[in-house]
Amino acid sequence: MHLHANAVRVWDPLVRLFHWSLAGSFAMAWLVPGRSENLHFWAGYAAGGLVAFRLIWGIVGTRYARFSQFLKMPSAVVAYIVAILRGTEARFIGHNPAGGAMIVALMGGMVTTALSGWLMTTDAYFGDDGMQMLHTYAAHTVLVLVLLHLAGVALASFRHRENLVAAMISGRKRGAGSEDIA
Repeated sequence: MHLHANAVRVWDPLVRLFHWSLAGSFAMAWLVPGRSENLHFWAGYAAGGLVAFRLIWGIVGTRYARFSQFLKMPSAVVAYIVAILRGTEARFIGHNPAGGAMIVALMGGMVTTALSGWLMTTDAYFGDDGMQMLHTYAAHTVLVLVLLHLAGVALASFRHRENLVAAMISGRKRGAGSEDIA
């Protein structure tokens, strides 16, 4: 993977480990529910624990890991999405406003999925059709969000001529240009 001479460290090792571990645990839980119930449960518990870790790291972590760096008001998110549709969106060194909103949506969906899955193992909700339906809808919603996330990563990589998958592996991105937002 080729890095520019002015590459800067953006994603710390814990953010990268969280990202890929959460993707793996969701994929595992999604792919094995009928084949290995225990593996499905443990993948869900791992996802829930990872999100709990990320909530803490989003407060005390490194600059680009902090929610205060990338969470924007809904009006800023909408304005950024409009700019994407017009092809005029700015390049951000950290997460762009749409990416920040996606993080919140994905984490919310993962918490709902993991919590509803765990609740179905308790006496209060074992065999409860409503909880099963919530778990199923939440998991399907997360899958849709993951697909939208992948599309957004592909679009941003293409538009800004930057491999964001490689950046999430190496932790480095091209440094800020004159029109980029650090």
